[in-house]
Amino acid sequence: MAGLCEDGNEPSGSLKAICKSLPSNETLRGHSDSSFRGEGYIQCCVGVRLCDMYSNQELAEIHFMYDKADGNAALARRLYQERYPQRQCPDRKTFVRLHYRLCEYGKFNSPGLGRGRPRSTTPEVQEDILEAVNLTPSISTRRGNVASQCSSYERDCLETVERVSIQCGVNPNFPALVLFTDEAQFTRDGITNFHNQHVWAYENPRATVPSHHQVRFSLNMWAGIIGDQLFGPHVLVNRLTGQAYTNFLENTIPHVLEDTPLINRQHIHFVHDGAPAHFSRTAHRYLDRRFLDRWIGRGGPIAWPPRSSDLNPLDFYLWGHLKSLVYSSPVPDLEFLRNRIVACSEDIRNTAGVWDRVRRSMRHRCEVCIQAGGGHFEHLL
Repeated sequence: MAGLCEDGNEPSGSLKAICKSLPSNETLRGHSDSSFRGEGYIQCCVGVRLCDMYSNQELAEIHFMYDKADGNAALARRLYQERYPQRQCPDRKTFVRLHYRLCEYGKFNSPGLGRGRPRSTTPEVQEDILEAVNLTPSISTRRGNVASQCSSYERDCLETVERVSIQCGVNPNFPALVLFTDEAQFTRDGITNFHNQHVWAYENPRATVPSHHQVRFSLNMWAGIIGDQLFGPHVLVNRLTGQAYTNFLENTIPHVLEDTPLINRQHIHFVHDGAPAHFSRTAHRYLDRRFLDRWIGRGGPIAWPPRSSDLNPLDFYLWGHLKSLVYSSPVPDLEFLRNRIVACSEDIRNTAGVWDRVRRSMRHRCEVCIQAGGGHFEHLL
């Protein structure tokens, strides 16, 4: 185990205990942080968990300093070094990684870190599979396993959809009180579906679909749907950051809700997906302040898990229909693309009864999603 420290000395403390527990023929690899260049201690080792390097009390104090520094890892590191000068000061990435794990998993270490793939077969699952085989002897063990359990993503999605269905049962007008939002990118190339795009003619028209243009341009558009109203689309910056998204919400949400009756504003739910800009601390603070516990998204009071079903009307209706109208003919320049998006959005907005059909489709999707146990259900629609 020679060479673990830059000064050639034997490591001490918790790192020394970790090194003793490793096989003698295994070499630890790591890097030293700038604060330890003089001391030569290794800050982190590949395969070593945070709980092995720090006690629970130390991890709690590390996260306390990160919160005290308001998410500034460099400031949190200085505060920790001033507060505990006798301890080995963690790297800045340790503060960020620890906070991320607490938000994502609710504990200091990610599930199954360093232990391989977690086993999904438990005695309870085995009993369920045997019961499924007894009821249907021709069933395979794999299908019995699928019938007896679902993935964590499916469970999270199913829990959220069930909450929405319960709200719809209590208040049939609930879908009209949900502000669905989403972003989509419009490029010059558009959308090309060679499977469904045909040109019928008596003679070969030699039709072509131009794509991969040398001069490229794009627009990042935001839109919202609440009740019978379509807001936007509004142009966002192509590289959306958390602060830019928060500023946009602060300037847009009040105008979106000004036509909503005051009695309904207290029951409006906000929905967005788990894009990185949506997961920023500034966006979370604004949504917590504006909607309290009535917003759905990654890390929010009502979680919307990744790889979830398309229950957002902008996903399963608006963007697809809008792009089919926008790209009905070639788009020569950026200004033409912007004007085409505005004009086609106005046509959709003026379509009679479209939003009532969209809400019925969303309720139907929720019902089918529950019947499918949170799994794939598009083929059942």
